[in-house]
Amino acid sequence: MEELYSGEFYNNTLANINAISKTVNTDPNVLARLTEPKRSVCVSVPVRMDDRSVKVFRGFRVQHSQALGPCKGGIRYHQGVTLSEVAALATLMSFKNALLNLPLGGAKGGICVDPTILSKTEKQNLTRRYTTEIAPFIGAASDIPAPDVGTDAQTMAWLMDTYSQQVGYAVPGVVTGKPIEIGGSLGRTGATGLGVVFCLERAVEKLGQSMKETTVAVQGFGNVGSHAALYAHELGAKVVAVSDVNGAIYDPEGLDIELLIKRYEEKRNLLHCDMGEKISNNELLELDVEALIPAALESVINTSNMSKIKARLIIEGANGPITSEASTYLHKHGTRIVPDVLANGGGVIVSYFEWVQGIASYFWDIEEVNRKLKIVITGAFDRVWDLAQEYETDMRSTAMAAAYKRIEKAMLLRGLYPR
Repeated sequence: MEELYSGEFYNNTLANINAISKTVNTDPNVLARLTEPKRSVCVSVPVRMDDRSVKVFRGFRVQHSQALGPCKGGIRYHQGVTLSEVAALATLMSFKNALLNLPLGGAKGGICVDPTILSKTEKQNLTRRYTTEIAPFIGAASDIPAPDVGTDAQTMAWLMDTYSQQVGYAVPGVVTGKPIEIGGSLGRTGATGLGVVFCLERAVEKLGQSMKETTVAVQGFGNVGSHAALYAHELGAKVVAVSDVNGAIYDPEGLDIELLIKRYEEKRNLLHCDMGEKISNNELLELDVEALIPAALESVINTSNMSKIKARLIIEGANGPITSEASTYLHKHGTRIVPDVLANGGGVIVSYFEWVQGIASYFWDIEEVNRKLKIVITGAFDRVWDLAQEYETDMRSTAMAAAYKRIEKAMLLRGLYPR
């Protein structure tokens, strides 16, 4: 059979699933189903540009599994989007949702386009036509998109409106990550960063320490990194270093994160905020701190610098910030790593909350959202931590194995139709 999906990212994703299946004694028939997405949709997206010309873009929506419930996953606009990348990301979303004990399967979508060169009108036209093309395959009970790279709350508002126009009534539950005014959830913006810090707090407790004893370095000062730094600071940790694309700043006595965020909103460059000592991003990663939060790019900790990492605890705020080789090395040398599939799950948890609130047309205050977020993510953390301790293995392998077993159980209970 001709291979529909290819590439290093997709092949590595399958290799990881196959490796997990061998460690947890899985049903081979379930493995066969998990290594092939349930549905892949490729669509042509013609758009009238501002100069009246028509450009045709290629869009995708991949639904990996509905064993646990409706599919859930973001939509990204990026010039590097491919079907194989989207399929790999959809597969990983199935595992993330399963690990977090959410009643959701995994999906992902995307359009191969550089969104930075589009006008607002062109981006709206692109979104509405793409929504029209994938509308038969999405819905509040089947597949719920959300923002990802290159998309935002406004994009989701256009998507929701287009879908609602087609069915003839408002369907706020068809997407999450919407503006609050049309059914979005409070707490969604900072949810990923807050989830990272809840994992940090729990890990510190498990190690017999307190947040006030914890020094933290955060690489990345975007949405995830800035919120993680702020929440860690508010919980009493000493945030000694943060960075953005321009470089890092370091103060061993701790940075005033609230003041730094105010200055950063104006300067948009940490090196221009007149706080701390200027260091490089690589130097930040190698600081002697209790906890390191890589919250920017993938593969920043790799074979070239893994032996220089001094942090006792790493909470992965970004997706894939540590290569597999580096992860193995650090685990063997005693570094505790809370993997991305768990640590950055705050966003999808609050997306799930938004979906639930939209269906019920009853919305929670911020305290309720954050309280429920802490319950869900610390519950998942405790399950993974305890299993890792019991089997004397790393948290990444344990997390993926736990997610696999939950999906497998659902598949076996539901059976195969037709037999």
